[in-house]
Formats: sequence, structure tokens, C-alpha cells
Amino acid sequence: MQPHSWVAIVTLVALLLYVWMALRIAFARKKAGIQPPAMTGDPILERHIRVQANTLEWLVVFLPSLWLFAIYWSDLVAAGLGVVWILGRIVYALGYVADPAKREVGFGIQALATAALLFGALGRVIWILVAVGA
Repeated sequence: MQPHSWVAIVTLVALLLYVWMALRIAFARKKAGIQPPAMTGDPILERHIRVQANTLEWLVVFLPSLWLFAIYWSDLVAAGLGVVWILGRIVYALGYVADPAKREVGFGIQALATAALLFGALGRVIWILVAVGA
């Protein structure tokens, strides 16, 4: 049995990335002088909020795919793709806040990493089912 230590570390770093994004919202709120529950009124604050929301939307697909890929293929490969996802989210976040038109590269990086994990895990599970005749 693999302990999946690398994927566990990547999972925790991905969650820390999400916390970092939440903290950036807090700093943007303070700088703009916009108190909760207001979420509009400053374009930079709105971009930070959108970055965090989009990351949450992708975490729902990324994390199960990461773990299933690790279980059915390889912990190390899954962790490597997870690091690519994290780097893509950082590029996305920094680009989006600077200028929404600069979000595509980071978005593409993380989307490709997620697709590799998702379809890799799905393909392996199907292959195993077919191989054992289930």
C-alpha cells in the first residue's frame, strides 16, 4: 500500500493556496475600504473575489481527480501534476488581478493538469474494470 505522502503534501499546499487567496481578499478589502458583506465597488477587490471563487470551483474537480490518479496510477506523477495545477492557479491569480485579460495562461495550465488527472484516473479505472471482466 502506498502512503500517498506526496499527494497529501500537494493537497495541503493547494489548500494553503486557497487560504492565501482569501487573505488577499481581506487585504484588498482593507485597501479599498469596503467592509463585508459588500463584494462590489472596487475592481481589484472584485477580481480577488473572482479568483478565489474560481479556485473553489476547480478544487471540487481537482482534488478527487488528484487522489484517484494517485490511487490508480502513481502518487509521484499525481503529485507532479498537482504542483503544475498549483503553479497554474498562482499564474491565473496574479494575472487576473493585474488584468483579467492576463488570466488565460494560468487557467490553461491548471485546466490541462486537471484534465490529465481526471481522464487519467477515469481511463485507468475503466481499463481495470475491463481487464478483470467486471
